[in-house]
Amino acid sequence: MLAKSLPCPERVRQIPEQFSWVDQRLVRERHIERCTHSPGMLYLFLLTVADARGLSYYSDAAIMQRLSMSHPTLIDARKNLIHTDLMAFRHPFYQVLSINGSAHTPSRAAPPSPTPEGLSNSDPSSSPKPANQYIAQMLRSLS
Repeated sequence: MLAKSLPCPERVRQIPEQFSWVDQRLVRERHIERCTHSPGMLYLFLLTVADARGLSYYSDAAIMQRLSMSHPTLIDARKNLIHTDLMAFRHPFYQVLSINGSAHTPSRAAPPSPTPEGLSNSDPSSSPKPANQYIAQMLRSLS
């Protein structure tokens, strides 16, 4: 059995005083697989900035600036997260919801956002990995 040693023991993650954590069921129950890149990015942002009740007070303009996201992309990402029951929205507040039940269906809840200008989907090897793969990999490395 391989011994688990920390690469950087002086930087062990502590739960901060402010509320900011990710429910591992997001990956284990495959909820993240129902999100494309933009919704995954928005969800991670909202998890990071939400208060203890899951509320975010960031405006759409601030979110678009921080995530380098267009308004139509933000709207699509928001619709995806609402549809997948990961987020609620009542202008101007976003709320990250507790995870209920099990998604277990890896199908996408919404079609992928349009390809950013200058990128092509014609060569699959040149397309970026979906956000869910990056997030799943990060969460696996933490456990």
